[in-house]
Amino acid sequence: MKFLILVLSIALTSCASITKKDITYKVDGVKHTGHIASGAKKAEKKPAVIIVHEWWGHNEYVKERANKLAKLGYVAMSIDMYGNGKQAKHPKDAGAFAKKASSNMSLAKKKFTEALKILKNRDDVDSTRIAAIGYCFGGGIVLNMMRMGVELDLVASFHGSLSSPLKAKRKKVKVNEVLIFNGADDPMVKGKDITNFKNEMDNARVKFEFYNYKNAKHAFTNEDATKLGKKFNLPLAYNEDADEDSWEKFTESLRAL
Repeated sequence: MKFLILVLSIALTSCASITKKDITYKVDGVKHTGHIASGAKKAEKKPAVIIVHEWWGHNEYVKERANKLAKLGYVAMSIDMYGNGKQAKHPKDAGAFAKKASSNMSLAKKKFTEALKILKNRDDVDSTRIAAIGYCFGGGIVLNMMRMGVELDLVASFHGSLSSPLKAKRKKVKVNEVLIFNGADDPMVKGKDITNFKNEMDNARVKFEFYNYKNAKHAFTNEDATKLGKKFNLPLAYNEDADEDSWEKFTESLRAL
């Protein structure tokens, strides 16, 4: 009976109506794109999540993640870290876009916080309960926002970069909890990166959880990853078990906000 009630509850939640729209905003005079999806009811304020894309850019994949969170009753905004809605079709372009965006963390922070301001100012958002998540390139970005002192309740990186010239410091970090979801077979994240990251978090006294999924490669949450990996001869592959488990663990922490 309890299982049936749970199934019905999930079904009702997934059928809940959501509102979604693409928006544009400017940072230093450059147009950026965003996608906002809300599952909040009328006059209701809900926790919100800001989402940073993979190195491919602000595309349908990250928008669908925002929609998925809205179906759970949250407000989510996927953001554009490249500007002008740039999207890459080839890894060379994606790498160039990501490298340029990562080379100027002050500007990256400005882009992130401008989008964060838009999200917090919404009538359906509880501005005291904000999380940030990122995928691949975006995972590295949200971790760097944590290192740079952006105030957030929860940060989660899915198959993101762990190494950074920036380092978390005691009292500067204003994030309550950090979640890392990593593929154990991801050659883009070295063992020393994991060790160094854990030491960094411990030294800064940051509360974190690290999940290392066996048989999971880079981009394990993206259903197109296997196809892209074969097309471009990259170590990318979708892993359903890792995708579902990481999402479940993240949403469990989100519910606790």
